[in-house]
Amino acid sequence: MMEWWQAILLGFVQGLTEFLPVSSSGHLMIFKELLGVDGEGFLDFTVTVHFATVLATLVVFWSVIWKLLKGFFQFKYNDETDYIFKILVSCIPVALVGFLLKDYVDAIFSGTLVQVGVGLCVTATLLLFSDFAGKRFKAPEAKDQRNGISYWQAFVVGLAQAVAVLPGISRSGSTIATGLVTGVRRESMAQFSFLMVLIPIIGEQLLDLLKMFTGTEAFGEGVGAVALALGFSAAFLSGLFACKVMIALVKKAKLGWFALYCLLVALAIFILA
Repeated sequence: MMEWWQAILLGFVQGLTEFLPVSSSGHLMIFKELLGVDGEGFLDFTVTVHFATVLATLVVFWSVIWKLLKGFFQFKYNDETDYIFKILVSCIPVALVGFLLKDYVDAIFSGTLVQVGVGLCVTATLLLFSDFAGKRFKAPEAKDQRNGISYWQAFVVGLAQAVAVLPGISRSGSTIATGLVTGVRRESMAQFSFLMVLIPIIGEQLLDLLKMFTGTEAFGEGVGAVALALGFSAAFLSGLFACKVMIALVKKAKLGWFALYCLLVALAIFILA
């Protein structure tokens, strides 16, 4: 059973790393091993703390989300409807992974730190390539690039998000890097990257809650209700802070610095694991 202090620490790790391109899931795996946390129910804990950072995103982006919802419920194809449809398109790949490969993903989250190290190397490669590509060439502006992103760009970014379910591959890093390579501006991609995760994470949490209430699966078994609540609270509070600070940093900072960090952490894993 997870200890209360382990849940709090892991929650803070999730909140502080969710909005940086360094893989929050990878860091959760690293700290899980460092703290000696049992693997039973850890995926449920991961979903819970991810849901907490989603709520933090809702709070920080509330004015943007409210504007999108008001425009969408005018029931006409305006900028807000266009943006929401593109978010839905970006969710298609990760939805397919969730429905078809959930058991496989669950098994991966019970894997070794070496897998996390490989994932961090993949993240670093994507980040370095996006910086290099941005200097060497500028992708042609896509047709129907309304709201700064087209439908095909949204789908390709969604593919990157689907791959990022693997520990060590950063969701924000892979989506932002992929968007930049396809021609989306950094400012537009940063916001889209943080908003596109809302639907899949909320959907995952609702499905798990449904399983818990229907008795088909015991949610959080091996973790405990207290640990889930403490982890959720820690992730939410640290996520509020990190989201406000880190979004501006991601928009302005060179992704190569985050790539260097990922490589150093991966190297430490390969040496010590």
